[in-house]
Amino acid sequence: MERTEPTSLPPAADRAVPPRACDCHVHVFDPARFPLAAGRAYTPGAARLDALEALMADLGIARAVLVQPSVYGADNSCLLAALAGLGPRGRGVIVVDPAQVTDADLRAFHQAGARGVRINLESRGETRAAAARAAFAAAAERVAGHGFVLQIYADLALLPALADDIARAGAPVVLDHFAGARAERGLDQPGFAELRDLLATGQVWVKLSAPYRASQQPDHADLAPIARALIAARPDRLVWASDWPHTGGGASRAQRGADAVEPFRAIDDKGNLAMLAHWCGAGPVFDRILADNAARLFDFPL
Repeated sequence: MERTEPTSLPPAADRAVPPRACDCHVHVFDPARFPLAAGRAYTPGAARLDALEALMADLGIARAVLVQPSVYGADNSCLLAALAGLGPRGRGVIVVDPAQVTDADLRAFHQAGARGVRINLESRGETRAAAARAAFAAAAERVAGHGFVLQIYADLALLPALADDIARAGAPVVLDHFAGARAERGLDQPGFAELRDLLATGQVWVKLSAPYRASQQPDHADLAPIARALIAARPDRLVWASDWPHTGGGASRAQRGADAVEPFRAIDDKGNLAMLAHWCGAGPVFDRILADNAARLFDFPL
């Protein structure tokens, strides 16, 4: 039976999660209190703050970064309410309309705990280089000087077109979900060389998040070469995230229709933490990715 409530399966990681560990990419949905945007691509079930806090307790995660999902558009009300509930344990990544948001709005978002602005190209199916560059430039220019990270969700194949703009952005840039890489394309896939170059500058960060979006293998074994290449390149520019509550379950969205409630995927979050530990091997990298790097990127106390 398909689930419309978020689920985490039980197998445990064999390595202790460090104090101050952070899940750097989660969403909250509360359609009863905060109506979803018209024209959305899907309708999620509820995934409220109390369920997120239960997951954090189960995983031993102390902090979380709430990311604005596409179904709320640029109305960040649901995220901000959950962020207020998390208090100092939370940070937010919002979505803004660069043509509409004011300086006062940006200051208020920052005061509320937002530390990033999301440019979501993948969810709207944007693959055109010129349009991607324009969207990134508009967001980067509008929020410059306000203390926000620029967060991009896009296919890795778009990175060559964005690379020069990212290098000149003047703010940290974090790339969602293994930077949009696809495990089956390997280390020679379009964009991976540019990703290595950008990582080397220290300007770019990558979220080791949502392996099911990068790999179609059930155990994600084909993702290991990409993960290990990123860890070898810049372990100080990587963060981890669950992508809870794992949207995209069940039949395809085209088959279901946007107004039917979409089930969440049943994902083993503890198993994904164990997989990260396996990729990192012995030494301090696992702890750095989970705690120290996240604190520096999203402005948590060290």
